[in-house]
Amino acid sequence: MGDNVEMGVYPIREALSMAAEQGLDLVEISPNADPPVCKIIDYKKYLYEQKKREKAMKAKATKVVVKEIRFGPQTDDHDYEFKKKHAEKFLKEGAKLKAYVFFKGRSIVYKDQGEILLLRLASELEDYGKVEQMPKLEGKRMTMFLAPKTKK
Repeated sequence: MGDNVEMGVYPIREALSMAAEQGLDLVEISPNADPPVCKIIDYKKYLYEQKKREKAMKAKATKVVVKEIRFGPQTDDHDYEFKKKHAEKFLKEGAKLKAYVFFKGRSIVYKDQGEILLLRLASELEDYGKVEQMPKLEGKRMTMFLAPKTKK
């Protein structure tokens, strides 16, 4: 109940009159309990405390950042190395990585080359991240997800 009210099971009328005597509100804390749990407090203060708790919880929650790297099925070594360096940096920063090979026009005939490229990237980045989803062809793009390795 409230600060100066003994805890116990009270009829609703009695609880409401006790709250009115103190100039406070009867607030239902957990309606699903049997019997429902109520408290005699200032409702505005209760809302304020609740908002403060939610804000603190939100601040603690981590936001997942997903960075994307795009390849072509015929990406040459220099471009590959350049993009691999970026991928390494993203994983070190703790972001998830979405690497994909985009097949334009008739280049879909090179889908095996695209898969080889993504698997090569995964094996070269295994010190920094682990494969969350193996290369999968979806329409005109083959996608693979990497998650950063957790620091010990």
